[in-house]
Amino acid sequence: MASVQALSIAVGDGHVSALLQAPADARACYVFAHGAGAGMAHPFMVAVANGLAERGIASLRYQFPYMEQRSKRPDVPKVAHAAVRAAVTQAGQSLPGLPLVAGGKSFGGRMTSQAQAVSAMPGVRGLVFVGFPLHPPKQPSDDRAEHLAQVQVPMLFLQGTRDELADATLMRSVAQRLGERATLRFFEGADHSFHVLARSGRNDAEVMREMLDTLVAWVDDRCT
Repeated sequence: MASVQALSIAVGDGHVSALLQAPADARACYVFAHGAGAGMAHPFMVAVANGLAERGIASLRYQFPYMEQRSKRPDVPKVAHAAVRAAVTQAGQSLPGLPLVAGGKSFGGRMTSQAQAVSAMPGVRGLVFVGFPLHPPKQPSDDRAEHLAQVQVPMLFLQGTRDELADATLMRSVAQRLGERATLRFFEGADHSFHVLARSGRNDAEVMREMLDTLVAWVDDRCT
């Protein structure tokens, strides 16, 4: 297993914590932002980072400033975008020459795509969304996807069919509008946390393996 290096990244007037996990044979690095309700040390984030390392992909997990400050209120977009950009810069400095892919879980993925839409981040060859939060629960809309039209790098959407924050029909429509830039992969029975019910005949570990294999294959095909 790749060692995990603790880092401190300057964002605005402060710093946020980060964890760099890079196997010796790394082919790319995923700059991986956390969701709104849990930080970079959440078991799901750890499982993704470990699984990527086993498959030859490095990762840089990092905290948004509000999470670093133990606040429950997510940062405003301007602050979140600055954190995304700082993390991407750090990844490029820590692993020079390695292709970079950015994105994250839910809120983290959306803040990453917003930052990329405002101004393309140097070295970022693609975006990967682990559960793109298309709309609030029970409020289907695709307004949160409007900025994706300004993103000019390939995008991978990993979505559960039971995700209450992303209606499947709307997600398909978004991907269709984005054309060849978008790859949409659904995981049957998975919710926003990629949890599946026991009666589905599958378990969360199986879904995680399938998701990681999909992510790595896409990175190898589109971004390296």
